[in-house]
Amino acid sequence: MKFRSQIQILILFLFVISGCSTHLDTTYDPVHIPSSKSTIPKKNPATQKPYKINGVKYTPLASATGFVQTGLASWYGKKFHGRKTANGEIYDMYAMTAAHKTLPLGTWVSVHNLENNKKIVVRINDRGPFVYGRIIDLSYTGAKKLGVLGPGTAKVKVTALGRATSYSEKTKNPIAFTAVDYWKGNFTVQVGAFQVKANADNYRYKLSRNYQNAHIKPFEDYRGTFYRVRIGRFTNLKDAERFSDKLMEQDFSQAFAVAE
Repeated sequence: MKFRSQIQILILFLFVISGCSTHLDTTYDPVHIPSSKSTIPKKNPATQKPYKINGVKYTPLASATGFVQTGLASWYGKKFHGRKTANGEIYDMYAMTAAHKTLPLGTWVSVHNLENNKKIVVRINDRGPFVYGRIIDLSYTGAKKLGVLGPGTAKVKVTALGRATSYSEKTKNPIAFTAVDYWKGNFTVQVGAFQVKANADNYRYKLSRNYQNAHIKPFEDYRGTFYRVRIGRFTNLKDAERFSDKLMEQDFSQAFAVAE
């Protein structure tokens, strides 16, 4: 159909907004750590689309309940400071965050350094590390507190805590957690992303003739503004994924479900 061929042509830059960095460099050494840094996130997206790095496919977990993992921790710092993370935040090397390949974004985890017995709590907001044998990439501050900066890596035990439900008024650190059903929330299906707003508007208008709730979600990072075109609104991830599969059968070859 002519309309379908137009859709295929107009689906641009779908993966230009991907936030999955490889985190291969772990030797950056800033000169100081601010004494006070809030760790309260503005937003914790509930899910992430399956992705491939170096030909390997990673499928994020639907739930972090009961998750425990032992392996090597590494860290990433200055080179990635100020860049977009996988959940859309800007990476802050001084915050208590970390990257994990499959844990749900927004999950708080306890990291226990098995070599010096130090422990920290960090929030997963990025994907990585994509180096064999490593299970978690810590922020600069997290690595410093855990004693990982000097050696670069350390054997650790990662235990998922869940979503933070309350924070310390004094330190702003999380003090209570709860398990989260990551299948429930607000979801939609993304079918395209544009750097020119007029193109996104035209695409949304054409889609609205056949699909309800076609809408545009602007996104900004250091590269500029992207206008993400999405279809549908769902309160269950499985429903969004079913709709995404249906769209893919209708020539939306790169449609995928996302949390809003």
